[in-house]
Amino acid sequence: MDIDDLARRILSGERRALARAITLAESGRSDHRQQAIQLLDRLRGHGRQALRIGLSGTPGVGKSTFIESFGLMLTGQGLKVAVLAVDPSSARSGGSILGDKTRMEHLARDRNAFIRPSPSQSHLGGVARRTREAIDLCEAAGFDVVLIETVGVGQSETVVAEMSDLFLLLLAPAGGDELQGVKRGIMEMADIILVNKADGELKSAAMRTCADYAGALRLLRKRPQDPKGFPKAMTVSALEEQGLETAWTEMQSLAEWRRDNSHFDARRAAQSRYWFEAELRQAILARLEREPIKGMVDALGLQVENGEQTPGQAAERVLAQLEGRGPIP
Repeated sequence: MDIDDLARRILSGERRALARAITLAESGRSDHRQQAIQLLDRLRGHGRQALRIGLSGTPGVGKSTFIESFGLMLTGQGLKVAVLAVDPSSARSGGSILGDKTRMEHLARDRNAFIRPSPSQSHLGGVARRTREAIDLCEAAGFDVVLIETVGVGQSETVVAEMSDLFLLLLAPAGGDELQGVKRGIMEMADIILVNKADGELKSAAMRTCADYAGALRLLRKRPQDPKGFPKAMTVSALEEQGLETAWTEMQSLAEWRRDNSHFDARRAAQSRYWFEAELRQAILARLEREPIKGMVDALGLQVENGEQTPGQAAERVLAQLEGRGPIP
């Protein structure tokens, strides 16, 4: 593969080259991994910067409908939008449906949009391990906004926050009592909470839910990266396309304030450090899957199951082998 040619085609905005590069980054083959690293190095310093928006919410809240309506609104304003939709993988087969393009058929046909579904695999937070690199590739290809749709909600959504500039939490009306609003794990990471489906019979319920969460947000400790009034809760209707422009104005306002107050670049620098350490942990864990360590782990695992060794003793023997300290009796 000609890495220099692929990099040139990505920088010129060629969609097929971008898709090929993301496939390369997601590959588990060691030779593909080296090529992906070379490609990302070639693209480093291209000077392009997209607004990275992470989006999460429970199944059925309308994430795909929101992304399609929101994305079409942005492309209608002349912006180029990339959607990295992470699809949950089966714990049994490891497979994924990858049906996001089907759910976003109108956006998928838009010339200024690029939708890439990826399997979550086993990565914490439902974010594909190489999603961060896919974001870098989309930026290099000249996209203005990158939307990262994630699987589920919970403490593990920290992973999403570590690869996005803004983190949106999408909620459904009347999804629970007011105490749901003070569950701090996800609330402390959200920059904007959007209560979707604020239309028809659910509109009044959406307004009440929004008020509940707005009150809950006021109880949280002030974050240094937030201007006055943030984080905030808002209502939207992806189906009727209401509230989307107001939400986009608030996102731009927040991003601009963070840029002007030196939070934007500082956050990205901290994220780069986070991903370096995450990459290092992944590489160390990968060594456990290769011989001779894998065989040693399997053998020690059987001994632990049979009560011949404690988990701590077995782990120490593996660590000694990794560090070259020799066998431990």
